[in-house]
Amino acid sequence: MKPIIAIVGRPNVGKSTLFNRLAKKRKAIVEDEPGVTRDRNYAEALYEDRPFILIDTGGFEPAAKAPILRQVREQAEAAIQEADLVLFLMDGKGGLNPADIEVAHYLRTVAKPVFYVVNKIDGERHEENVIDFYQLGVPTLYSISAEHGRGVSDLMDGVFKALPPAPLQEEREEGETRVAIVGRPNVGKSSLLNRLIGRPRAVVDSTPGTTRDAIDTPFRREGRKYVFIDTAGIRRKSKVSERLEKYMTIRALRSLERCDVALILLDGYEGLTDQDARIAEFAEENGRALILVVNKWDLVGKDTSTLEQYKKRIRKEIKTLDYAPILSISALTGQRVSKIFAAVDDVIALHRKRIPTAELNKWLKETVLNHPPPLLGSRTVKIYYISQVDVAPPTFTLFTNEPRGITEHYQRYLTRQLRERYGFAGTPIRLLLRQRRKEEK
Repeated sequence: MKPIIAIVGRPNVGKSTLFNRLAKKRKAIVEDEPGVTRDRNYAEALYEDRPFILIDTGGFEPAAKAPILRQVREQAEAAIQEADLVLFLMDGKGGLNPADIEVAHYLRTVAKPVFYVVNKIDGERHEENVIDFYQLGVPTLYSISAEHGRGVSDLMDGVFKALPPAPLQEEREEGETRVAIVGRPNVGKSSLLNRLIGRPRAVVDSTPGTTRDAIDTPFRREGRKYVFIDTAGIRRKSKVSERLEKYMTIRALRSLERCDVALILLDGYEGLTDQDARIAEFAEENGRALILVVNKWDLVGKDTSTLEQYKKRIRKEIKTLDYAPILSISALTGQRVSKIFAAVDDVIALHRKRIPTAELNKWLKETVLNHPPPLLGSRTVKIYYISQVDVAPPTFTLFTNEPRGITEHYQRYLTRQLRERYGFAGTPIRLLLRQRRKEEK
């Protein structure tokens, strides 16, 4: 499991700036105005080949009374509870603030490592500003400049010394397929699990959020081995208010790290939501094979074209997942549930598919001839060679004279052509670009 690191602190101390630096992407909005970040913001990040999950939070106001500030505080508290380690960020220019002292008191009650970080120390001449913060009574203070990167490497070296070593790969049986059932609360995940295995393994209740954590269920069918992971429902972050439910989102997302195939369960009666699309995106970002499963189809009034209309709507609203198979089922009645096994077997085979290099390069030659890459300025962009370097998900390296010339639009074209030739239904495809030096040509 990837360790989780939460960045907390009062408003405008530079949390989002540090988040963006560590995540190496401008995912968090950064403005010189207090309170811009009002919710938790998740990103997968990497430090010296060690992966971790980073959580940015809104400004932590311990005594907040206004409703929006109180929600921000609750979100920050939830992030702290989810995290394996906390970075408490303070403002080196503004000096120690009474709110910093209150936050520090709260963090002393948290049974996990806390790093006390003084930000906005842009050079040696500002180091004297750190002295004031020793009033907190902590043995070690880290001085950094999140904006310029000063001191960030030393901070992260300390962080990974404090975190436990990366866990060994989870042991699994040969030929085993791990299937995570994910979706919003109350879409029927536990009912589907019970129907798939033919016995009541999970508690079923009409109250959203009955399943509080991931539950693993080994199962054999027709000589094949499966492990079903039934997860807590992923709620919209703004709706996560009950104390117990604050921890459900990250646990459900962690289940996507452990699975091979994600069954994204949609509510056929309520229809598609933005949160459904976000859950599917999480699965795609983790490189998992995925199937969109429309549950409660028995409740949908329909005619002969209803399913096709529903599929078109899903394709329109989740355009990036147009490769995912769509099944309509009823976990309650058992309608078409058995088809899920065949769909899982199909997508996992494609997820692990490897194409011979000679065949790939024959395909590449035809594809580029039909539609060459666009010019980069006045320069012709050439693709010399393609090689499949990994499976699960299928990953290909393109060797080119100019990686900048292989635009996102052209990469989408190549991906579509790969799917047309080789299928790859239900699995993401990764393209890596490598510049080929003259001496290699």
